[in-house]
Amino acid sequence: MGKIRIAVRKFGPFESTLQKLWDLFCLKNNLSIEAEMIPLELHDLYEETITNKGLKNGSWDIAHMNTDWIFDAVNEKAVQDLTPFIAQNTPQNYPDGWHQSLLNLQQINNGTYGLPFHDGPECLIFRKDLFENKVEQQAFKKQFGYELYPPKTWEEFTKIAEFFNRPEENLYGCVFANYPDGHNMVFDFCLQLWTRGGSLLNAQNQIDINQSAAIEALDYYRNIVNNKNAVHPKSKDFGSVEAGMAFAKGEAALAINWFGFASMCEVIEESKVKGKVDITELPHDKNHKTASLNVYWLYTIGTGSKHQKLAYDFLRFATTPEGDKLLTEEGGIGCRKSTWNDSEINETIPFYHKLGMLHEHALTLPQTPVWPKVAELIDKMVLKALESDIPSGELLEETQNTIQKII
Repeated sequence: MGKIRIAVRKFGPFESTLQKLWDLFCLKNNLSIEAEMIPLELHDLYEETITNKGLKNGSWDIAHMNTDWIFDAVNEKAVQDLTPFIAQNTPQNYPDGWHQSLLNLQQINNGTYGLPFHDGPECLIFRKDLFENKVEQQAFKKQFGYELYPPKTWEEFTKIAEFFNRPEENLYGCVFANYPDGHNMVFDFCLQLWTRGGSLLNAQNQIDINQSAAIEALDYYRNIVNNKNAVHPKSKDFGSVEAGMAFAKGEAALAINWFGFASMCEVIEESKVKGKVDITELPHDKNHKTASLNVYWLYTIGTGSKHQKLAYDFLRFATTPEGDKLLTEEGGIGCRKSTWNDSEINETIPFYHKLGMLHEHALTLPQTPVWPKVAELIDKMVLKALESDIPSGELLEETQNTIQKII
């Protein structure tokens, strides 16, 4: 029968979970087939599965796919519609076992192109031990004239980041993921835009970032990221994983990152902040509401796979309540409501039940085949903003003109 090949998003908890799940799956079904799991960085994963047609030509049977790419993958006929499999053999408690916001993006043209694997919207992660410290509270009140609490506005975010910035203690106010990989800075820009009442789409439903809220968003972001009195000096080289690790090692008081990196602080060995972390909603402009971003990971099956039935049986097994909980215990984020409300999980990760709250404000990126190209342009624009003093308005106009040509 050969072996089954799985393209895995490179991240320790994903790799260990998948190996454990495969071993349990084989044991349960008395199978001796080997699974070759290749961990890949974001860019390589996209390249291998979609650009180089790996899912279409049978090089990969199963792949982790994030929802930014699923529209693309379906357009390229790379991923299998799971509807017939689901009809024949429904996953446990499907679809009610999941929050609606984890079922929408893989529904394309009446097909279902993946099962939820890992999630955790963007949130504000903070060191609750610092915020609860009486000495810190007094010092902050003395300096600013109001109580210390997690920032509700971006203005407060800057002040608190500067207040906790103590390079001599290897503690920085906040940490960002500014490595230009077409993802993190794009997400940060979107969050800045949304929390100022802006939108990526205009009234005609076309991507349009040339707007006043976007100027405010880019202005604030370039200022905070370049603020040496507030930000971890390695942020420029960090992807979201590295930024998450820096926070887990106790090197920052605040972080805007995926929920998964908060929970990771409670479960990984390297963490120096177990029991000292909490999460809350993102800060916002004082005249607007908070927002979050929901990009999640799916299990998908390649259209070219010769082992589609076996692959689907494994996906069904991996997404059971037990499989979902195992992912969480390893340091990933389970997608099922049962995991979010699990008493054992909430004992280890006391803020786990807050996932439901984050999903209430979670927005998604536009589903259009050109989004990956648009994201690349936004990424370049934000990088240019960080590295130059070209006015934000000019950068936005220039980027929008290029986007126009793609559309």
